[in-house]
Amino acid sequence: MHAWTGRMGSKRLRPALMIGLALLLVACGRAELYGKLTESQANEMIAVLQSAGISANKADNGEKGWTLSTGQGDFSRAVEILHAQGLPREEFATLGTVFKKEGFVSSPTEERARLIYGLSQELSHTISEIDGVVQARVHLALPADQPLADAPKPSGASVFIKYRPGTDIQSQVGKIKALVVNSIEGLKYENVSVETFPAQPLPLAQIESASTMTRSSLVTIAPIFVLLLLGALGYPAFRRWLQRRAAANARTEILPGTEVKR
Repeated sequence: MHAWTGRMGSKRLRPALMIGLALLLVACGRAELYGKLTESQANEMIAVLQSAGISANKADNGEKGWTLSTGQGDFSRAVEILHAQGLPREEFATLGTVFKKEGFVSSPTEERARLIYGLSQELSHTISEIDGVVQARVHLALPADQPLADAPKPSGASVFIKYRPGTDIQSQVGKIKALVVNSIEGLKYENVSVETFPAQPLPLAQIESASTMTRSSLVTIAPIFVLLLLGALGYPAFRRWLQRRAAANARTEILPGTEVKR
């Protein structure tokens, strides 16, 4: 009877124990941020997240590249931070990949379009490597040769730069224009425009509060789970002790004045 009652009490605690375990697993769970990354991309993203107080891990998936993950509670903030920093960085094409031999003969128009695209990709990649630049785009306008035209149309270039707040990017505009001019034959300095835009900064207080909320949720849930576990293990023994004590008291009431050996 006592064993059966103990088993019944333990069964009653199982739902509460499972709920506590589920809450703890949710708080400790990981969420995938990005996949198919190179190891250098994953390392750079981890460094940025850790500087913002967010824990992140990388995992090697072999041919599928690297996966970056973080805690469930930090997922949304991690995505915002990486986006603001222009991460993961774009993989730019090169002239070598653009003009890769594929066994087909391209028309002159297609070859020209590939050349313009390849040059813009190369320049975008180079400018994006400048310290403080989050994203860079170079748009080229290279008119086709018109030997019979009295005044050929001039070539032009437009450069878009998104930079990290606090970076003195304006002091680099002249060098950026010179870089583009020297990369495109026949392009004049005055026909290159550079437009810069600051990236949206993330308030540090919000970043800290997100990490603090995750840590506080773990601090709150973990003791509850431990108490539930201890209760599930100790409740049957405690109940048997109460039953033995009640039985002893009952015998004392039936035989008053008789000493009960315990």
